[in-house]
Amino acid sequence: MTAKTPAWEIEKPTALLVLADGTVIEGRGLGAAGTAVAEVCFNTALTGYQEILTDPSYAGQIVTFTFPHIGNVGANDEDIEDLTPAARFGAVGAVFKANVTDPSNYRAAGHLDQWLKRRGVIAMSGIDTRALTALIREKGAANAVIAHAPDGKFDVEDLKRQAKAWSGLVGLDLAKEVTSGQSSQWTETPWVWNEGYSTQEQASMHVVAIDYGVKRNILRLLTGLGAKVTVVPASTGADQILAMQPDGIFLSNGPGDPAATGEYAEPVIKDLLKTDIPVFGICLGHQMLARALGGKTVKMHQGHHGANHPVKDHTTGKVEIVSMNHGFAVDSKSLPEGVEETHVSLFDGSNCGIALKGRPVFSVQHHPEASPGPQDSHYLFKRFVNLIREKKGEPALAER
Repeated sequence: MTAKTPAWEIEKPTALLVLADGTVIEGRGLGAAGTAVAEVCFNTALTGYQEILTDPSYAGQIVTFTFPHIGNVGANDEDIEDLTPAARFGAVGAVFKANVTDPSNYRAAGHLDQWLKRRGVIAMSGIDTRALTALIREKGAANAVIAHAPDGKFDVEDLKRQAKAWSGLVGLDLAKEVTSGQSSQWTETPWVWNEGYSTQEQASMHVVAIDYGVKRNILRLLTGLGAKVTVVPASTGADQILAMQPDGIFLSNGPGDPAATGEYAEPVIKDLLKTDIPVFGICLGHQMLARALGGKTVKMHQGHHGANHPVKDHTTGKVEIVSMNHGFAVDSKSLPEGVEETHVSLFDGSNCGIALKGRPVFSVQHHPEASPGPQDSHYLFKRFVNLIREKKGEPALAER
């Protein structure tokens, strides 16, 4: 008696992932139908797939989830990270190992497949994600096309041409695609179990957040510490920002090449640094702050994407487990005199934080707001707020 071939092994593929080198990976399609060209990377987080897929920093990317079971907790309207859900900023594609099952979580408001369809995210399952991850680790994050056709009909040669022709993320300014269209006030505070989100009632300081693709939980943590938060588009000039009389300035995360976005962002950051206003940057904001201070950025081989990355904070000597999502990094050797390296990845030694000596200016590469991931680095928001409180003559908050 021979083992029966599983049905999924003989089904006609309804989704393809076609890499720029001509590799074709077959699977089962879900989510939106169509095609998207992007860079394919892998994320090692065990939870938080909805937050990951709605992180604007993933614009221009297809996320391969190394955790095999994605979709078990369903989808809801609370676990999204982009500011404008109707615009659907975030990953353009997703790759899963196992089929998406019916949700089994008390917070679920719908099925992941239907949610992916509404957001226009093309997805596929039935993939050997371990092999794909090994391929990315060996050859680097690849340009690719993800395609979903319910009838299983594909022009494979055309998909190969699309993947090969795409220029990739280097030199690409994606912040202009995902940034806010106009200035706005953010008042939502952090999520509380069994209560959800609340609205800020009063503020003791004013923070202007430059939106290069900001995540909601960053803004929530700022309001939760008493900051009135004004979100401004990425192209906002320094004079406009200073006219708002901020007590602090935040440089947000975002997608794409920091050198490309930096063409218009770095001059603004340089002008803001001429003041003594505290500045805090995360991810893309960190990279562009480093560039504004005279440092350089480089494209990484595979990037860092996950919620289990060990980072050492040289200012405290402690090691934290953090969330990361970046394909570019600050070249620590390029940092000029007066710029101190404060954090470093214990995976590969890459730069994860800087501070301007003698000034209230610092930034980190990782995502201290988590969502998803551990909250080891939440203290960095208090560090920023304490710089503001110090200038106002107010007592500092305990960081831990």
